[in-house]
Amino acid sequence: MKQMQPIPIKLPYGLSDFNALISEGYYYADRTDLIPAIEEAGRQLLFLRPRRFGKSCLLSMLENYYDLGRAEQFETLFGALTIGQNPTPNRNRYLILNWDFSTIDASGDVMTIARGVHGHINSAIERFSLRYHKQLQQPVRLNGDDALRSLENLINVAAGAGHPLYLLVDEYDNFANEVLTSRAQGKARYDALTTGEGIIKTVFKMVKSLAGGRGLERVFLTGVSPLVMSDITSGYNVVENISHFAEFNRLCGFERDEVVAMNRRIAQLCQLPPGAAMEAMEVMRHYYNGYCFSEASDARLYNPTLCLYFWKQWQHSCEYPKQMLDDNLAMDKNRIAYIASLPHGSEVIEQLTASDRAVTMWLQTGFGIEKLLAREVPDKGYLLSLLYWFGVLTVDGNDALGETCLKIPNQVIRQLYLERLQQELLPSYELANTREAVAKQFYLSGEMAPLAAFIEQNMLQSLANRDLRWANELSPKLIFMTLLHNTFFYNTQSEAATGKQYIDILFEVRPDRRQSPLLDHLFELKFIPLKQLKLSDRELQTMSREELAELPLVKAALEGAKQQGEVYWQQLQHDQPQKAWQLQRHAVVLLGFSRLVWELR
Repeated sequence: MKQMQPIPIKLPYGLSDFNALISEGYYYADRTDLIPAIEEAGRQLLFLRPRRFGKSCLLSMLENYYDLGRAEQFETLFGALTIGQNPTPNRNRYLILNWDFSTIDASGDVMTIARGVHGHINSAIERFSLRYHKQLQQPVRLNGDDALRSLENLINVAAGAGHPLYLLVDEYDNFANEVLTSRAQGKARYDALTTGEGIIKTVFKMVKSLAGGRGLERVFLTGVSPLVMSDITSGYNVVENISHFAEFNRLCGFERDEVVAMNRRIAQLCQLPPGAAMEAMEVMRHYYNGYCFSEASDARLYNPTLCLYFWKQWQHSCEYPKQMLDDNLAMDKNRIAYIASLPHGSEVIEQLTASDRAVTMWLQTGFGIEKLLAREVPDKGYLLSLLYWFGVLTVDGNDALGETCLKIPNQVIRQLYLERLQQELLPSYELANTREAVAKQFYLSGEMAPLAAFIEQNMLQSLANRDLRWANELSPKLIFMTLLHNTFFYNTQSEAATGKQYIDILFEVRPDRRQSPLLDHLFELKFIPLKQLKLSDRELQTMSREELAELPLVKAALEGAKQQGEVYWQQLQHDQPQKAWQLQRHAVVLLGFSRLVWELR
């Protein structure tokens, strides 16, 4: 084990308090240069990003910048940051009111949730009154049954003292999304919260009213999707959604240069050999990079929570974390499962899981729940848009027609898709254990026979019974990705680019596992429907693999896959000569959903 220098970097994993970050010397990626642009964008703003992407830290930074009660701390907090050199006139000008809707319990009935909202707002007003008692000329009267009356009282007291108000709302849609995706009358409870006189619609109707010249000067909301905002319709139709503006693409998330710099610092602390920082960069690029939130920007962002998770463990032990997915993000699998439960959702999810190619569509920035649930005229664009807002798809530019290209951002997110499919295709404890044992045997030996037997006996019939109208060469890819994907051992790449072509699947041993007996595996896959073979499933079952391999169509497909695999192998050696490859090349042909034939090189 390498010995580290005595002063480690203070990494703010799980810490979103900007004041503590700066005052206590934690690492902070400066985004204060964007404050002037935020002010210019409007007075009532909505900023959407996936879970655990730094939204709470952003709001905390804005709170500390605008809070008139922290004027004496300005130089301490912002003096070394970009905005400290040229602050805007609005610096330390506002009374700040904070709401955090992620703290509201969504498990009860509608009345219970409404009481929770009223209680949360009243508690926030009470904290506000205590914090600003010196600035206010009179106390704020609380209405225990109606927090919106309390809010009006607060506005009147603040206006009487001559101070404008800035409302910061974190996770505006959190408890509504939790209700929607729950199994207990989710749609009915969601509608009751967002329509008519539902509590969410009522709250934001009041915010809209108070921001109409009554003393609430600025509002900044964060959340995950535009779904709730669309469903409250006229309740709050004055908010500006800045989530897709190019200038705000980097407002949350780490940029490449920031990740490179931190990797170098940790490699130096751990006294690692030259090249260690860039090796770590390659690992992190593979697992954590790839997010883009604007079609007008080419910049890719790293998930900050995942980066901090990686850095904290790497700095502590001078070794990469064994598990690349932080458990705090594993809950996003539930969001994928929810999409899969919607009309045509499962078909969309399975196509995304099997392919790394981008899907194209017009990205929807405003749509309600009824669009998602439409069965008569379904539009997968709404499903894909919601996956984008949830953070499990991301922008990948535009196609020739100007439509948005979306793709899975990285391997950590692909793991969530694959784990959902594993649970669906192999639901029992025994099957899951057998899959793991067969996969590990394959990782070490490259022997296909046990793997093929498991697939034929336990997976093909299940897939054949599904609505796989898109069945083609994605079908075997879906099978092998689901069966073999393992982030403990491999950097897994679907359609990995080599030269001007794409490898179907490449299982490349992780750099920190290179000394183990694990083998690298390259798959070139083919699919032949039964109707092309002019054979029935029953006839295929009676034939040996040797007989199947001699069928003209199968023989040609195998030969083509072998030749293509060799081309890829030569290109890999040319492109990455420094790697100690132990590569097994597998040419595999799936015959309908009945049998597998293969050759190993």
